Amino acid sequence: MQLYNKYGGEGLEILAFPCNQFGGQEPGTNAEVLKFAERKGAKFPVMAKVKVNGAGAHPLFAWLKDSTSTGFPPLKDIPWNFGKFLIDRNGVPSQRYAPTSSPLSMESDIKALLAKEAKL
Repeated sequence: MQLYNKYGGEGLEILAFPCNQFGGQEPGTNAEVLKFAERKGAKFPVMAKVKVNGAGAHPLFAWLKDSTSTGFPPLKDIPWNFGKFLIDRNGVPSQRYAPTSSPLSMESDIKALLAKEAKL
């Protein structure tokens, strides 16, 4: 929420995609998940629940994983809830972050991308 409050006016958009594939952490309906997120202060769009791994993975996440698979061995699946992707305004993935990465650890990358896009 901090990053959205700080950089939303500069063009940062956050889209949340709840997923129940990780220990059943999102068992509620889409409406229940949205209500929970809003109670926690979410002011950004919270989408319907999706699958992010496996044969039924949403096409967006299949593409994001393919576009950001790096390392050895390549990181393919999202290992747990709260995986994060930084995408430029043209829809090109810029960076992938582990579920354990704090959103605040992305701040310098977000600032750099916003500054780059402000010059365009």
